[in-house]
Amino acid sequence: MTTLNARNPRTGELDYQFEATSAKEIELTANRLRAAGQDWQALGLDGRMAKLGELSDALGRHHGAIAERLSVDTGRQKIAGREVDGAIGAIHGWLAQAPHLLPEGWTDGRMNPAIRHAPQFVPYSLIGVISPWNFPLTLSMIDTIPALLAGCTVMIKPSEVTPRFVEPLMRAIEEAGLQDVLTFVQGDGATGAALIEQVDAVCFTGSVATGRKVASAAAGNMIPAFLELGGKDPLIVTASADIEKATDAALRGSVLSTGQACQSIERIYVAREIHGDFLDRLTAKAKQVELNWPEIGRGHIGPIIFEKQAETLQAHIDDAKSKGARILSGGTVENHGGGKWLLPTILADVTHDMDVMRDETFGPILPVMAFETIEQAITLANDTEFGLSAAVFAGTLEEAESVGRQIEAGGVSLNDAALTALFHEAEKHSFKLSGMGGSRMGPAGFQRFLRRKALIANTGAPAPIGAFAEDAP
Repeated sequence: MTTLNARNPRTGELDYQFEATSAKEIELTANRLRAAGQDWQALGLDGRMAKLGELSDALGRHHGAIAERLSVDTGRQKIAGREVDGAIGAIHGWLAQAPHLLPEGWTDGRMNPAIRHAPQFVPYSLIGVISPWNFPLTLSMIDTIPALLAGCTVMIKPSEVTPRFVEPLMRAIEEAGLQDVLTFVQGDGATGAALIEQVDAVCFTGSVATGRKVASAAAGNMIPAFLELGGKDPLIVTASADIEKATDAALRGSVLSTGQACQSIERIYVAREIHGDFLDRLTAKAKQVELNWPEIGRGHIGPIIFEKQAETLQAHIDDAKSKGARILSGGTVENHGGGKWLLPTILADVTHDMDVMRDETFGPILPVMAFETIEQAITLANDTEFGLSAAVFAGTLEEAESVGRQIEAGGVSLNDAALTALFHEAEKHSFKLSGMGGSRMGPAGFQRFLRRKALIANTGAPAPIGAFAEDAP
């Protein structure tokens, strides 16, 4: 067996060990889940909804233990609790929606009314979920809940960076009696690769580089891959925008969760007329942000969860500075108690030849660039290989909408930022390298786990072969 160590992001210590699940164990687990899946499907939607309700209740009873482990995994306390709250809320949201998401009954054919058709929805037997380290519980469950409701069984491989929450979460799953249809396997990339070999479809959240590997492996096995990958989300602030509100949105959208969120704002384009005022107010607000160090229960942002990410952040800052950018706040990755931390870093005089404007940063860095015309701003916002989400702040919703419709991204927040983290009801696709596959939001987030089967009935007489003879009228 392979023993892996997990680092505590607040102390830098390797203080947690766990055993990686072997490929053989994953195969056996997959067989067990598939066998249980027959009874799970037979429960019907109402039966599965009842069991998911029990899971919600169990999560409530184990809320404290799960949140405590998440806080160690991520180095933050309030968001850890909100992750558990969010999982419970997501269950209730899907329970309310699921009964209304599938068409029923027979439909007459357009060409031949005697031939009718009706849909049957067949779930994939086993879904694999490979989730990242930035929101360990949320992104483990965001695909899992609708998949279970659809009638699938689910095997989750969480990030090896944040493994501690799995144990108390599994206790809640077992208490709800769902351990035969929902379980975790643990390990690194090799574990994820072994999982893909055993499932019928895979959901992956993570980097573009790893997403390419997942997509390739899934294609080799002829199974669907639903991928949500990196982003380089822009925010456009027009001349008519309320600067006070716009800077509030920009700061929260960039530095919440230490910027370790795929929908974080990573580029800010501001109309020349208000650029100076915007920078001044944004910088003043950024300097008020505090680390949750030394007390986890105080401050605004936690440590950098993945140690290697700290190197990327500092490299982006240093590259920008070497090419002429000015640092107005933050600017240096700090070491406190063995953990890596970065205060909100405002960069002015940035250009698109800087890494910080082109590559995913995944941290609390806010590069701000002035634009002359709205057409230029849209061109700059679209000058990226990513297309996950974006934001526009303008004086009116109508103006914001006009700009937002021209941005090449799957979700665009209007007169706010990073709303896709707060609102999961609107269907959206990832553009460009930010992902592929059906929407994980809205009705499609449920429907993508069901294969549509067509029942086609002839209510008249079957056509004889003679009807297709060469000399037939």
